Amino acid sequence: MPPTRPTLTLRSDRIKTPTGTMLILVDEDGYLRSVDWEDHQDRMERLLARHYGDTLVRQPGRTPTVRTAIEAYFSGELEALDALSVRTNGTPFQREVWAGLRTIPVGETLSYSALAQRIGRPSAVRAVGLANGSNPIGVVVPCHRVIGADGTLTGYGGGMERKRWLLQHEGAPFRD
Repeated sequence: MPPTRPTLTLRSDRIKTPTGTMLILVDEDGYLRSVDWEDHQDRMERLLARHYGDTLVRQPGRTPTVRTAIEAYFSGELEALDALSVRTNGTPFQREVWAGLRTIPVGETLSYSALAQRIGRPSAVRAVGLANGSNPIGVVVPCHRVIGADGTLTGYGGGMERKRWLLQHEGAPFRD
């Protein structure tokens, strides 16, 4: 009989932003576990099922620290998200990539290749791209700052219009 995983209780919140309503999940210790857009809730549910199985219990509730930081970010305090604590349940490699994403400063972008080099895995460009696409904490773990090597926009789980908006909001360089 496989070992049972402990139940994980998460507070769920919704925050209206200029780019749509965000869904927020925070654990009992205050760590941000998931952020996605309301219109991409199916993607969020798939990632949560992959990472946590059926061990999740959700309770509606306010997430004041996260709410304040996200509202500040969208109001122009672009570094407001940097102080948020996150906890993910991906593979060690995914968590390494996601930690690397948090090192991309506001107003800058990186290619997948540059991100792979930054985390010490220069030959893992494709795997870095896959991990980037599985990021459960968009915007806070800024996968939107990863663009093509030629400076053009590449895919984004929240949609290309949001990626464009976020990069423009941050004053980051990219080519359309």
